Amino acid sequence: MRAARRLPHVHETVVHMLAAAAERSPQGEALVCDEERLTYEQYLRCVAGFSHELAGLGARGKFVAVICGNSNDMAIAMFGIHAAGAIAVPINPVYSARELAFLLADCRPMAVICDSGMAARVEPLAREQGIAHLIRIGGGEGRRLTAWRDDAGARLPAELPGREDIASLQYTGGTTGSPKGAIIRHGPLSINISQREALLPTRPGNETVLCVMPLFHVFASAMCLHLTAYCRGRMVILRRYHPDLVFDALEQEKVTRLPAGPTVFIGLMSHPRMATTDFSSLACAYSGSAPLPGETLKQWQQATGAPILEGYGQSEAGPVLTYIAEGGRIVPGSVGEVVPQTEVQIVDVDSGTRVLGPGERGEIRARGPQVMAGYYNRPEETAAALRGGWLYTGDIGEFDEDGYLYIRDRKKDMAIVGGYNVYPREIDEVLYGHPDVLEAAAVGVPDAYRGEVIRAYVVARPGCRLEARDVADHCAANLARYKLPAAIEIVTELPKTTVGKIDKKALRAQAGRGA
Repeated sequence: MRAARRLPHVHETVVHMLAAAAERSPQGEALVCDEERLTYEQYLRCVAGFSHELAGLGARGKFVAVICGNSNDMAIAMFGIHAAGAIAVPINPVYSARELAFLLADCRPMAVICDSGMAARVEPLAREQGIAHLIRIGGGEGRRLTAWRDDAGARLPAELPGREDIASLQYTGGTTGSPKGAIIRHGPLSINISQREALLPTRPGNETVLCVMPLFHVFASAMCLHLTAYCRGRMVILRRYHPDLVFDALEQEKVTRLPAGPTVFIGLMSHPRMATTDFSSLACAYSGSAPLPGETLKQWQQATGAPILEGYGQSEAGPVLTYIAEGGRIVPGSVGEVVPQTEVQIVDVDSGTRVLGPGERGEIRARGPQVMAGYYNRPEETAAALRGGWLYTGDIGEFDEDGYLYIRDRKKDMAIVGGYNVYPREIDEVLYGHPDVLEAAAVGVPDAYRGEVIRAYVVARPGCRLEARDVADHCAANLARYKLPAAIEIVTELPKTTVGKIDKKALRAQAGRGA
């Protein structure tokens, strides 16, 4: 299906986008982190100064890894790498030495930028792999990239990257095996920002975005780092997530946009300050990176007066493919309509070529100018993901008659119970519908008789007494018999990935041991 909305202005690259913001709003506040505040003029000076340093090291056209937590320096580093004509490789700073070693060996960066507190872990790896430059930033023995903020002579390099140059190597989460680096060029990256803007229009010079999510993650890059620069807004960066910090920022900074994952919204809703916080400045919230329970969407809007707009995408897709449009019809359970200049289809899971109609479930495939060029050094995986001009997402979904997309599950997560296809995502939604359930997840596990069965894991809301029998009765009232969980376990918490998603891979392993 094709979206018909008009595409707003597309910048040449994100560097040109930041330069335009600094030219139009030089004294507008751009970055806020702790007590440090930078205007757009200062932001651009810092990016320019750091880009010349990287260019002097020979970074143009080469990989530069960024292993940093949230900070103003992290934002400057990302834009500085792009301005130098280098390729940004953002990496999760909580990774173990083993995980870091794999990624660094895979992309072989010419330089690594890391928080000073991580140097003891990163320096030996850089030395072992022959990485020429290690740049420590932040406190302690690190440098502040904000040092160029008042240098009136700091100017961007004369030769900026072009649309065909590679902007980023964005590694996937690796929950299905070894991480793969998606190659994103500057043109696709820039056009996807405008595609998102078509569905979620911002107010130039009048937005404050709270960055709760980690900036190394593609969701935070798209919905915080790049969104604010596009609209010349403020990005208020939290170094770490804590409910009190979020509530403080919402009130003190008059936040207008809150991008976050479902676990953040669920955590905030269970906090006592939810009832006393002033949400009057909040225009809307954006959800992404994982499915949002419909009940959470409903309760959040009732409590705040601001809707949560849910979208869908992945690293390989630029990342945004669909979103619930701001000001449009909110459809609970849907991730919205397709962004402009993009086609999304539902195809059969066997051949991947037969296009299915509204209400039919199958694999989601997409094509558009924002799609990755391929996986770095992974020709077989690239050939499997990019076929006939389409990106095969590995997600199961369906469209309704109005062109709204619904994500039902991952293709690999589909369980076959007694010959019937069962999608655990559907069971998750039913579990979340129980009034005493805070978090829930269902997974398929092998079974000698039925092939596979469903096991469900549930966390009770604070102060609620929840029994497995109550949950089972709730499921029986809302699901066909073959979809019912064979076992329900009440747990104190669910395993999470490093970006806050419920880790179903870990749950499947746990369920397999328990079976």
